[in-house]
Amino acid sequence: MFFSTTPRPESLRAISDVKLTPFWLDDPAKPEPTPPLTTQIQTDLAIIGGGYSGLWTALLAKQADPKRDVVLLEAGEIAIGASGRNGGFCSASLTHGFSNGKSRWEGELAKLIKLGEQNLDAIEATIKEFNIDCDFIRSGELHIATEEYQVDELREGVKEAQQYGSRVTFLTKDEVQARVHSPSYLAAVHEPGCAMLNPARLAWGLKKACLQLGVKIFEGTPVTALEEKRESILLKTPQGQVEARKTALATNAFPPLLKHLRLFVVPVYDYVLMTEPLTKEQRDSIGWHGREGLADDGNQFHYYRTTEDGRILFGGYDAIYHKNNGVAPELENHPASFALLAEHFFQTFPTLTGLRFTHAWGGVIDTCSRYTAFWGQAYRKKLAYVVGYTGLGVGASRFGAQVMLDILDGKTTERTELQMVKSKPFPFPPEPFRLPIINFTRWSLDQADRNQGRRNLWLKLLDALGLGFDS
Repeated sequence: MFFSTTPRPESLRAISDVKLTPFWLDDPAKPEPTPPLTTQIQTDLAIIGGGYSGLWTALLAKQADPKRDVVLLEAGEIAIGASGRNGGFCSASLTHGFSNGKSRWEGELAKLIKLGEQNLDAIEATIKEFNIDCDFIRSGELHIATEEYQVDELREGVKEAQQYGSRVTFLTKDEVQARVHSPSYLAAVHEPGCAMLNPARLAWGLKKACLQLGVKIFEGTPVTALEEKRESILLKTPQGQVEARKTALATNAFPPLLKHLRLFVVPVYDYVLMTEPLTKEQRDSIGWHGREGLADDGNQFHYYRTTEDGRILFGGYDAIYHKNNGVAPELENHPASFALLAEHFFQTFPTLTGLRFTHAWGGVIDTCSRYTAFWGQAYRKKLAYVVGYTGLGVGASRFGAQVMLDILDGKTTERTELQMVKSKPFPFPPEPFRLPIINFTRWSLDQADRNQGRRNLWLKLLDALGLGFDS
């Protein structure tokens, strides 16, 4: 399906009075932030960053050793970053999908699939154990062909994935239309290893669980500098200081305290719309009475899902990089992207024309050239980090936290022996080259989507080198 780049008047009207705030954070259940750090303290483990990676690290550390003193420092508020802004797709995939995993770690792909499924099961078990109210549902996800050439690609991909133990199934046009009605749907792959959830409530629930286990959480506490001591690291903050025997760095797309990481991670902005609740007639016009997540199969893809109160979240397509690794609150509002998403929504579901959007927002994603998380150490192994999830961190962040704890504790485990864990992505070029190269790559991906998936010489070169740019 060719998605128009010119929004129609009805699309612009649909976003004319949106709230420019993440729907998930516009919630009366939002907890009060914990006070900032104002003293000097010592701890066994300090965690920098209160997103999913940091929260899972804190929770898993206390579960493994209740006597371990754990401190978590968050610059803003829990869930204010990607953890409260994403689409709520909690995937079992640790490799940003089957194809990406096969192209990089074919020899251990079956193991990675198994570990990913175990990780998703463990997330569900934790949600039940701590009674986290986050609308977790094992609904699965549909990857949808909207162009004829994609149909055979999906069919062949299913056959290949099943050989590695994946439980995916192919759906014909009639079968996918029986689930969700859209004139653009030609076929689909059903991926059962994906759950839908309310991402902010998951983060808030993990925060509550951490506090119950004795983790000390300080919000409004940015770490401004690190200083290595013989047996510890000093974490300096505006009003206090933490001396930590071990430190876990989990700052996602925000400027890292380890400067060399800026070579490996590009912050890109992704944009999202949320509709008003659908009426029964509107829902009947598109079917979609299940809670499956949906994503089309283009290079520049849309992802969308329903909520507990009958809304539709619709996001993706644009992945915008701002010069010099730009990250700032004002970049979260991008009217052109919101208008484009509204237009694409009504092209996908023309029977919903006239529906209004209530919320529009953006968020920053930590993209790396291999699309998956990577790990490392610094300060003579007293600090470990994980970064680079590239938009699939809701589920993979728990696995990332486990690996980071293994590294910090000096353990050799099945996880630490993975080539995925031992290797790192290829770095992105520095500025002033980074911006034009990324923009040319985005243009090339757009051209491929408009030309039956045919990739130009630049994309073929990136494929050969195992490099990419994605959200």
